[in-house]
Amino acid sequence: MYFFITFIKCIFGLYLIFILMGTFTSSLPDDLLASISDIALRQSIPKNKLIEKAVRLYLEHIDRVEYIQSFKRAAKDEDMLTIAEEGLSDYLRTIEDDEQE
Repeated sequence: MYFFITFIKCIFGLYLIFILMGTFTSSLPDDLLASISDIALRQSIPKNKLIEKAVRLYLEHIDRVEYIQSFKRAAKDEDMLTIAEEGLSDYLRTIEDDEQE
């Protein structure tokens, strides 16, 4: 019975992997492939996991850069500055009202 349950869990796990993961094929320069292979071997992780982590980190970096750029654009936008100042004034009034209570 234990073997049967373990077998079902394995099949279900493989089924989920196929549902939740897509396949992507690409070409990379030989020197980059060699570096990936070397690092994966040193870190004892599969190359696809190394590539997955690197892509995730890069995408997070892009998100941070875009976030910073949006604030820089907002800092130059007079309407955004006015809205921010009005919001800050409302916030300060709320703090003052809370202190008086």
